[in-house]
Formats: sequence, structure tokens, C-alpha cells
Amino acid sequence: MPVKACYYELLGIERQAEAAVVKKAYRALALKYHPDRNPGDAEAETRFKEAAEAYEVLSDPEKRRLYDQYGHEGLNRAGFSGGFQDFGDIFSAFGSIFQDFFNPGGAAASNRPRRGRDLAYESVIEFTEAFTGTTLELEVSREENCSACDGSGSQSRRRVACRECGGAGQVFQGRGFIRMAAACPLCRGSGAYPTDPCGDCRGIGRVQRNRTLSVKVPGGVDTGARLRLSGEGEAGLNGGPRGDLYVELIVRAHEYFSREGRHVILERKVDLVTAALGAEIDVPTVTGEVRRLTIPAGLQNGKLLRLAGLGFKNPAGGAPGDLIVSFQVETPVDLTERQEELLREFAALEAGKKGESTLSRFAKKARRRIKRAFRTQYGPADGPD
Repeated sequence: MPVKACYYELLGIERQAEAAVVKKAYRALALKYHPDRNPGDAEAETRFKEAAEAYEVLSDPEKRRLYDQYGHEGLNRAGFSGGFQDFGDIFSAFGSIFQDFFNPGGAAASNRPRRGRDLAYESVIEFTEAFTGTTLELEVSREENCSACDGSGSQSRRRVACRECGGAGQVFQGRGFIRMAAACPLCRGSGAYPTDPCGDCRGIGRVQRNRTLSVKVPGGVDTGARLRLSGEGEAGLNGGPRGDLYVELIVRAHEYFSREGRHVILERKVDLVTAALGAEIDVPTVTGEVRRLTIPAGLQNGKLLRLAGLGFKNPAGGAPGDLIVSFQVETPVDLTERQEELLREFAALEAGKKGESTLSRFAKKARRRIKRAFRTQYGPADGPD
């Protein structure tokens, strides 16, 4: 018969180790050599079984006393053969150990106060509402504690430890490492259930209710902005705080305004005459007011003019953006004979003006050359102008 290894050495602990240390060491080895983590590994399977055998002895005060005094022989004489036949025996014997991987603290952790779930909604607002700010009325469906039983699920406000999970809030399904722990179907993971269920919530302690909430939207927001309403999510469990409600905004496109950062963009068409001669025009703003804007003579297509401070506010503070007017100069179409005649005359005048300008520049250069030559020959006193 092969010599068995020392249980203390198998777990890697000192002989005077306390029960908590023994348990911690076994959990670490069970996790390391678990069959689901080491499929088909015979050595890991052996180590897993050896660790379970060592823990079975050292976690029991009487067996540990016998082992410390007489070793393996003392256990054999006392009728303890030791060892496990299969994994099922190990999971059955130490199920609570594996449950701790998923639910540290056991029943106490299941019954501790837990924060409620956060909720998220989307809301579409108009371009002008994003500009000025607004208040939304939002219909929210959320879980709340039952008012009839104060969330206890019991008419008498009393709950007892769940008989299915023993108050742990979880049960085991199968032997797999990931699949073992699941919320108890009887107590829904709370570890307790009412003996006299509340009629309003059928013993659950929570009900689904619709609430209307006012959401204040500051001016200057844009699509993608996320507003947080603290404490307006679902109710917490076991006296825990409520979750939060998040509202993500979508800004609807405007008929003729657009946005670039904090600036408002307005495209405006002007005719050829206005662009050439200049004028004063009325420009609408996002709020519906009208501002006067001067177009300079000779306005080119694509020219940008701005009205300072008439753009979006900065929600974080600071100066607002501007209202920027982008001009498109329209070319006239469907001309009458007289209009064509005038345009041709205008074109001829433009050509003549450019020609005169060219001759004038040439004449000035010629006069400068003659003057320099005269000064070279006769001195600087006299000479042509």
C-alpha cells in the first residue's frame, strides 16, 4: 500500500493552523485543481481528491485530534478509511465551500442591503429645446418596494430562512465549476421567504409601478448628453439604496439651423446685386428674434459673417457660441433680353476697367524709367514729373 502524504503538507499549512486557515488553503487548491479547469488531467484529479480528503480530516476537530496524535493509522483504527470515490461525493460533502466562490459570506451576504438597479431611458427633444433648455415629463416603469408589506413580502412582516437553500440564497445545479451556483428559485436569492405572503405582491416584496418624473434639461445640451437623476432607479433590496436613472438625449434636426460645437449655423441665399452692392438684412435667431446684419459690398460665395454670443450656451460654464451666417450667392437664371444686354454691358465695362488699369500701371513704370535716366544725365534738380 502506498504511503499517504501528510495532510498538512498537502494543504501547505502549519500544524497549528486555525480552522479558517485550513478552509482558505483548501478552497485555493480546490479552485486550482478543479476538474472543470483541468479537463482530462489525471494529476489534477488526484490532487483535487487528496486536498478534499485532507480538508475532511483537518476541518473535523475529532478527526484532526486523532490524526495529530496517531497519524493515518489512528484514523484507520477509528474506522475512517478516508478518500472520496468520485467528484459527486466531494461536491455533496463540501458544497458550501464551492458556493463561497460565488457568494462570499453565505446567507449573511445574501441578506445584506443591496443597491437597486440603475435604469436608462432615451428622450428626443427639439433643437430649440436643446438651445434654451426645457423640462421633460418622463414616464418610468420601475420596481418598487410593496407599500402594503413594506417590501417584506409578508403580511406580518416576518420572514424565515428558506428551506430550499438553508438561507444561503443559492442552490447547486450540476457539478460544473461555473454551473454549480444559481439563485434559489424558492426565495429568489434572498435567503428567506414569508410564511404568510402579502396579497398585493404575492410574497415577492416588490411591485412594478409607473411613475412620472420631471427631468430638467439645461440649455446647450447636444445629442448623446446623459442626464443622471440620483435615486430615481429601482428600489434597493434589504433596505439598500435606490439605483439611479439615466436619460440620454437625442436632439431632433432643425428645418434651417444646424450646429457646429456651440455655434449655430444658418445658410442664407443672396442675389447677385445684393452681394455686389452690399445691404442690411434681417437674420432670424434660434429663439425667434430678428437681428440686423450688414452685408459688405463685394460679398463672395461661401463668406461667413457672425453675430457674437447668439449660439449655444456652454452647460459647463463659459462664453456661449456665435450665430454664423453662411452666404450663398445665387446666379440669376431665365434672363430677359434687357437683363442680358445690361450684363453684357457690365462685362464690357469690367474688361475696360481692367484694361485701363493695365495701361495706367504701364505708363507709371515708363515715367519712372525716363525720370531715372534724366537724373543720371542731368542731375536731380530737373526732370519730367
